Amino acid sequence: MIVQNACHAHQSRKGVVTILVIWAIAIASIVVAATQVLAFREATIGRESISRVQARWAARAGVETMIAIMEWHKANPDPDDALALARDLESNALGSVETGTWDIRHFIDGQEWAGPLDENSKLNINVATRMQLLELPNITQDVVDSIIDWRDADDQPLQLGAEADYYRNRGQGYEPRNGNFRSIAELELVAGAWSQYVRGEDWNLNGRLEPNENDGKRTMPDDNANQKLDAGWSQYLTASTRPITVSATGEPRLDLRKATTQEIMSRTGVDSIQAATLVSYAKSSRANMSQILGTPLSQILTSSTPSNATGAGANRTGRSSAGRAPATATPKAAANAIKNLDPKQLRLVLNECSLVNTQTSQANAGKVNLNTASRGLLRDILQLDTRFADSILSRRISKPEGIVSLADIVDLPGATQEQLLILGQVADVTSSVYMISSRGRADTSGAETEIVVLVDCSESPVRILEYREP
Repeated sequence: MIVQNACHAHQSRKGVVTILVIWAIAIASIVVAATQVLAFREATIGRESISRVQARWAARAGVETMIAIMEWHKANPDPDDALALARDLESNALGSVETGTWDIRHFIDGQEWAGPLDENSKLNINVATRMQLLELPNITQDVVDSIIDWRDADDQPLQLGAEADYYRNRGQGYEPRNGNFRSIAELELVAGAWSQYVRGEDWNLNGRLEPNENDGKRTMPDDNANQKLDAGWSQYLTASTRPITVSATGEPRLDLRKATTQEIMSRTGVDSIQAATLVSYAKSSRANMSQILGTPLSQILTSSTPSNATGAGANRTGRSSAGRAPATATPKAAANAIKNLDPKQLRLVLNECSLVNTQTSQANAGKVNLNTASRGLLRDILQLDTRFADSILSRRISKPEGIVSLADIVDLPGATQEQLLILGQVADVTSSVYMISSRGRADTSGAETEIVVLVDCSESPVRILEYREP
């Protein structure tokens, strides 16, 4: 009996041990499984982090490639090829590093292009006139007045505008800058300038079409899902462009107000009488380069406004006017026998010289590049004649080197003095500011990261004006 009880107790202890072992194995299994899950998740997160880093640096490599190309062209300018930089930027818009690739592109005029977006393809909002602003889609007079009130120096509102009192009374928490706009996003602070008008479908203001900008009304913003980017007012306006103080040859532009006749003769190939005429004209408070573009040199001292012209064709350019009706000249002009600028001289004067009034807003604003401006900007916003605008587009397409000087457009159909004066005030043939939207992609996982950089290449080294990682 005693032996039987001992055996039974021994078997009971074995059963308890078995249960404990099973529990221990189960708990250990759970711990191991949990550790594996946690390790897997951490490994996944680590791989994703590595992929994002790889994608980010691939995107950054694209940005640095664009900047390096700009630096090279700054050091090695080609005055006879206005599109050399644009071609190099476009040909390097796609590239790769060891762990990823980059893709740089933009939309303009409803079409996608490789390379960074030329901000000089737009009109600087700080110099846009009332009539030009009124040509923007979905804009009204009160918004135009409010835009002008925002940038002007006084506190007196225009008829339908808004100054500091308006914003204070509505508790906006800010007041008008009473100075130049610093970014196109700042335009949204103006009374009546809603985001859907300023940005259109380009909700992140990067100049390229994103999936959420091409899906109808599924996600913000509302768009028409037509594979094209309608960027609202931002496709026509910029606040980022800067004046270009260096000529196409890489030398500082010659200020006609300060230059001597000898300096002008040396840089532009004009004779002493022509140089003296330019110096005399530059002393006028109303002197500007658009008059030199649109008025024959022999008449420039007497023709300071378009209304002085006796005909669109008669006073069309600063070039030789052979074959035209003789214009009335001043005794001084007649005595000195002022010759009109020939095409080469006009090209050099426009490219190598400047007449910037430092007291105006134009002193800090860049001009529209005719080699990259859209058809909509030329026709609708700048209000150029349709024939003239189309001729400009045809000319730049037909010439591999593009339009190398404003002098190249004076013989185009529709190039009246009035049209040339409009363009001479706001247009040029070079660019200074680019928006680089570089999208990096990791080779391992396909993860993508975008870097948006605004750069100013008007000086060396290239300056980064804005850096974003959306």
